[in-house]
Formats: sequence, structure tokens, C-alpha cells
Amino acid sequence: MAKLSEPPISPHLKLVDYVETLASIFGELERAPEEAKAGLYLEQCFVFRGLGETKLLRRSLRSARQHACRVHEKIVFSAWLRYEKREEDLDDMSLMTCNGRALECPKAALIDGYSPITVFDPCPCREPLDNREMASEECSTSSVTRDDVVFCIDEEEVFCNRENIAALSSPFHAMLFGSFTESQRTKIGFSHNGISVQGMRAVDEFSKTGCLEPFPPEVVLELLTFANKFCCEKMKSACDKCLAALVRNVNDAVIFIEYGLEENAELLVASCLQVFLRDIPRSLHHPQVASLLCKSEGRKRLAMIGHSSFALYSFLSQVAMEDDMKSDTAVQLLERLRECATSHRQKALVLHQLGCVMLERQQYREAQNWFEDAAEAGHVYSLAGVARAKFKRGHTHSAYLEANNLISRYKRAGWMYQERSLYCCGKEKMADLNSATELDPTLSYPYRFRAAVLMDENKIRPAIAEINRILGFKVSPDCLELRAWFCLALEDHDGALRDIRALLTLDPNFLMYSGRVPADQLLRLLSQYVEQWTKADCWMQLYDRWSCVDDIGSLAVVHQMLENDPGKGLLRFRQSLLLLRLNCPKAAMRSLRLARKHASHEHERLVYEGWILYDTGHREEALKKAEESIAIQRSFEAFFLKAYALADTSLDPASSANVIELLEDALKCPSDGLRKGQALNNLGSVYVDCGKLDLAADCYVSALNIRHTRAHQGLARVFYLKNDRKAAYEEMTKLIEKARNNASAYEKRSEYCERDMAKADLSMATQLDPLRTYPYRYRAAVLMDDHRENEAIAELSKAIAFKPDLQLLHLRAAFHESLGEMEAAIRDCRAALSVDPNHADTVELYNRVSCRK
Repeated sequence: MAKLSEPPISPHLKLVDYVETLASIFGELERAPEEAKAGLYLEQCFVFRGLGETKLLRRSLRSARQHACRVHEKIVFSAWLRYEKREEDLDDMSLMTCNGRALECPKAALIDGYSPITVFDPCPCREPLDNREMASEECSTSSVTRDDVVFCIDEEEVFCNRENIAALSSPFHAMLFGSFTESQRTKIGFSHNGISVQGMRAVDEFSKTGCLEPFPPEVVLELLTFANKFCCEKMKSACDKCLAALVRNVNDAVIFIEYGLEENAELLVASCLQVFLRDIPRSLHHPQVASLLCKSEGRKRLAMIGHSSFALYSFLSQVAMEDDMKSDTAVQLLERLRECATSHRQKALVLHQLGCVMLERQQYREAQNWFEDAAEAGHVYSLAGVARAKFKRGHTHSAYLEANNLISRYKRAGWMYQERSLYCCGKEKMADLNSATELDPTLSYPYRFRAAVLMDENKIRPAIAEINRILGFKVSPDCLELRAWFCLALEDHDGALRDIRALLTLDPNFLMYSGRVPADQLLRLLSQYVEQWTKADCWMQLYDRWSCVDDIGSLAVVHQMLENDPGKGLLRFRQSLLLLRLNCPKAAMRSLRLARKHASHEHERLVYEGWILYDTGHREEALKKAEESIAIQRSFEAFFLKAYALADTSLDPASSANVIELLEDALKCPSDGLRKGQALNNLGSVYVDCGKLDLAADCYVSALNIRHTRAHQGLARVFYLKNDRKAAYEEMTKLIEKARNNASAYEKRSEYCERDMAKADLSMATQLDPLRTYPYRYRAAVLMDDHRENEAIAELSKAIAFKPDLQLLHLRAAFHESLGEMEAAIRDCRAALSVDPNHADTVELYNRVSCRK
């Protein structure tokens, strides 16, 4: 217990009532002018990041980019999206390469103005263009002009056209056609105006054609300076665009940005800044880049040209903190972020983050001050930081009082009780941890602490049972590590190896024993004490674990198989499927990329690329990859991918028939029983949707014959649709008995029994996996039917407190409407529409309650 690490203070927004904040931001978005929306979407993104909702925060970032009006905003949000998706791109593209999607295109980001491009629109820069046509549009050479004025520079003469030069700017027009003596001369001395002969000839060429293409960069830079000196706005703009297009890498950007800042070339600076941002975090370690971005003087220089913003420094500080929370770079960037903060939410966030960084740096007095400022700015969670800083300074009682005051003053939340538990002991501590779990079952520290206490009391099996409670619905390396130690205490080397292999799959570089022992080193040590499996043994073990729905056990077996065959793409693919089941999308994407890397054939590689595209929301592109793979070789995985993507894209009868045909083709191709069982299960589901119940039953029975245990659920559905609820109930009971992870089975079985039994099953489902939302909705609906409205709303609120779920929010809004509580209904509708702006039922409800209000 003494070695158990305390829960960290999160550096993100953590709100007592996130629903209220989301609703407030949504309301502001409805009223805001277009140019203000990008910033509001960014604030929405901060809320979702604090809730741990990666998909939602990315959607908010995309919305911010979509509504960005200024070039500066576009380059920041475009680079930020690239950073968030850095592990999902199929290829390691160069910094300024477009991935084909308009929102992330570096060239599209340099175009000023609002453009309502959709999230997945193809980028126009990928469309083929005739360069000659472009040149003819930009450069005009149709008219022949007579040179009638000469500029003399260092004894050389540059012949120009007076009217063309005069047209470049008002100063030139005044000089050549005004009351100045130059207006009467055909030769004008121009030696002391900072322009070379070559530069002046370029000025003449530009005055006639409006084109800069023939000139080298050094001449264009000279023209930029000249244009600034003589107020030639059109020439300056052309130079700005030309130079911006030349920036390709960090070295280019380091050189050009100084010219851009000196000459106030906004687009050139934007292009350089974009390169820095797209090369992050590596560019932050470049001395000149760091000096410009981190120092106050650098921020002021950027601000003078319109390239300093809260969004920019939010992105930079996030990356710096993820790179090294204790670094001076992180502190400096947060200080710059504080200088940019304007709204109360922005100020609260940056002050809190400064507190977190100082806490990590063990500068506890400074951390306490920042946390107190953040709390004063309205971020209640920062009071937990105040308590932690006091505790670290040795003021335990003061920390306890701070946490206690927090609980008494504000709406109760799980993290409040978790924080107070750190400053007390005995029964009071355990009571606080139990309250934390009751209010927020997703917090892992209370489970780990209770398990550690049981371990200290030599109650090893109860300790394992306690940590299993959270591992049943939330897999994390720290909980797996703890269970591995418990297994070692029981001399269960197989169990310890299982958990170490699983955590190494989640984090290949994980350090155990408080960061002192590499997990793979302990794995090698323990492997000497267990029986070594052959390849055949591994496959048998995988079948056993897969059939009993033991995903962690299956993950461990695949990890062992990869030790003997690290280049096996198919095993990496299986690994990614298991990680998705365990809700570990980041690790799943890493495995899928490794599968693609180690694919032994082109058709196999195309399948893995298709799955990467599918998992990132690009279903049409995934379908194309599947078709390309099939064209090379008909394979199980290619047909399965195409069927899966097509079923998710369209549900019309013609598509269903196509999906059936594809799955039947897949089953004709060679594969193992694990995958064929999945295909049979999916085929049965499609037959059910088409009303072909007998064919569906045949598929499910065939899947069960090859030990695909999840097919019990499909067969139960067939029995139910045939009005045999008893058989359906019994079928789900078989699944519950066989499956290691069976929360979903209890939930599904509740549909096939009477109310009391259903409530018992759903209670068990919530106990096994509190993140499943259907049980809360069912219990709330029952309470509503019994006219216990307040209890119904409380039941939904219990889950909403730790999970921003669309259906929960929609249902609670509907309940509020039925009670005539229009303000509360509008609040919940707005929060629900923040989660999914296109949810038709919520849009309808929102419009209705808004009118009634």
C-alpha cells in the first residue's frame, strides 16, 4: 500500500457540472458571429478533453478548423488535427504534404476567409490542374508596352514603363506624374533606395506582367523589402504568396520567418509557423524556433503581425506538457498562453495548468498560488490542486480541510472524495474511497487502494477480486501491473505473465515497480518458471480464451505468439481487434499499423489499410481498399472488410443482399475458426434484419459449433423474434455461464424476462460495467412509469455525472419537458447536441422546448 502512487492532478478542465458548461458554449455558438465560432469550438474541445472523450474532442477541433476564418486560425487547427491523428495516417508524409482532406491540407490553410468545407471533403489541391493555364491567369503578357523612363542604379540603366511603375503605388504615381522633378525626367537616379539592378529589372517585369515566377528567392525577398518601402501592396502580396510557397521544411522556415517578421509579410510568417507546428514536438527542440515561440519578445513579434493567439499557445503548451511536464519549455509556453487568455474559461485553464506543471516540478508554493488563482477564476477542480500542494508542503490537516470544504460547498463528485481520502486514514479513508467509486466508478485509484489494503492484510484472492472489478470494464497498465504482483504473491506465474504481456501490448515501454523495472525484463525472468508453449499450444490456448470471451487472456496469448513470429501481420491484426474490444483505440491503431507494416502480400496490406481508414471514419475509402484487395486476390479478410464497411454505410434491402453475398464469399475462402465464427455471426445478424430467421439460426448454430460463444446472443434474438422468450432467456444464460466478460450478456438477457428479473440482470450489468448506459435508461423509464419523476431523473444523472452520453442526456431532457421544466430541458438538449449536433430526435425536442419556453 505504501508503494501505491497517488492519483495525479489532471492538467485538463475538470468541471463540477460539465453539462451546464457544454450547454452554455452551445448557446453562445448559436448567437456568435462566424468569426467567433472557432474559439468557442476550441473551448468545447477543452471540456471533452477533460472528460477523456477523444472522438468528441477531435470533432470539436474539426469544427474549429471548419469555422476558422483567418489564416492564422486555419494553420493552428490544421496542425493540431494532424498532431492528434499522428498515429492514424497511412504514410509518414512530409511536413507540407496534403493527405487529401481539405481540413488538414497545409495549402488550404493558407487561404484567407471562411469556407464551409465539410469534414471529409477531398482537398481541391489534389485535383489535376494545367500549370500553363494557371500561369496565364496569374501573369499577363498580352499587351506590349513602350519603355519611356530609365532608372539609373550604380551606373547601370534599367528601362521601364512610366505608367506601369506609377501603377504600383501612390508614392510612385506621385513621383512620376505629380509635382516632383522626376515627373519631368526620362532618367531617374535610384542608387540609394535599397534596390539592386537585378531587383529593379524584376520590379519592371512585375509591373508589366504581375508575375514573379522567373525570379529566385533572394530577388523576391529584395522585392518584398522594396514593396514595403514604396507601399506597393499588390507586389507585396505577390511576394508574400511566392515566398510562402517556397517554405518546405524547418530550416527554410527558420530562415524565412525572420524576413517575414521584419517585412510584415503575414502569409510568409503563416507558412513558416505552419511548418513549425506540423513538425511538433521536434521543432520545439530547435533553439531558434523555441526562442521565437517560448519567449515573451517572440510572442510580441508574432502578435504584431497577427500570429499570436490563445489557440496557438494552447496547442504548443499541450504538446510541451505531453513531451515533458517538468520542462522549462512547458512553463514558458504556459506563461505565453496566460498572456493570450481573455475569457474566464481560458484564464481558469491556463492557471490550472501552470499549477500542475509546478506541482510536477515540486515547486509546491508556486503550484498552490497558481491553483488558488485558477479556483478564483472559476475552476473548482483547482481546489484539489490547492489541497495537494498543501499536502506536499507537509500541511496534511490544512489539505484535509481544503478537500472537506470542497465537498461541503459544491455538488458532490467522485474526485472530491478521492482527494479527501489522501489526507485521512482508517475507516474514514475507506468510506471516502467507497463514496468516490459510487459517484464515479471510472476512477481507478479507489480500486487499487482497496486491493492494496487487502494485499497488506494477506487477503490476496479478495485483492485480485477487487482489482478485477475495474479491469472488467476499464483496462489500464497500472491495474494490470497490480494484479500481476498479486498473482506473484500467489505464485501464479501464468497469471502474472498474462497480465505483464497484456500491459506490454498496451504500452511496450512500460516500467514496473514505480518506474524502476522494465516490464519486458520481468517477463523474461518469469518465463523461466512456466511451461513453454509450442505454436500449436498457442493456437489451442487462443481458441480457449477466445471462446470464453477472455479478451485479456487472448491478448496475452497473441503477445506470446508474436514473440516467436514478430513479423506476422495477421497476428497484429488479431491483436488490434482484441484491443478495440477492450476499448483501447490508441493501442489498437498501433497494432493495426504494425499489421500493415508486416503484411507479407499486397492484398493483405490493402486490407489493413482499409481497416485503418474504416476505424478513422473514412468508410468509402475503406470500401475501395477492400475492392482493390479482392481484385488482386479473393481472400476472407478482404470480403469481410467490404461486407463490414458496406453494412455500416447502408441498410437498404439491396445492400443487405450484397452484404450476404460478400460474407458467403468470405466463408468460401481459407481462414481459421475464430474469424469464420465472426463471419457466421455477422451473416446471422444480416439474415435477422432481413426477416430470414431460419437461415439466421443456421448461421448462429454453425458459429457455436466452432466455439464462437457470442453467437448465443444472436440465437437468443432469433428465439425471441419467434415468440419463444423462454428459449431466448436460456440461450443468454448459456452465454453468461461461458463468457468471462459477460456484462453485455446480462444486459441483453434482461430483454427476455419479466420486470423484476430484468431489473436484477441490469443491476448485475451495471455492477460489472457501470459504463453501459442502457441499464440506467431502463431503470429511469420504469421509475417514470411509476410516477417517481425525481428518482428517474436522479438515476440518469448518476450516469451522466461521469459519462457524456447522448441517449442519457436526451432522455433526461425529455423527462424535464414532461415535468414542465423547460430551462433544464433546454440545457440537456444543448449538451446532447454538443455530443451529436445532428441527432434528429434531440433537434426536434430542442426546437419544441425552445418554442414552449
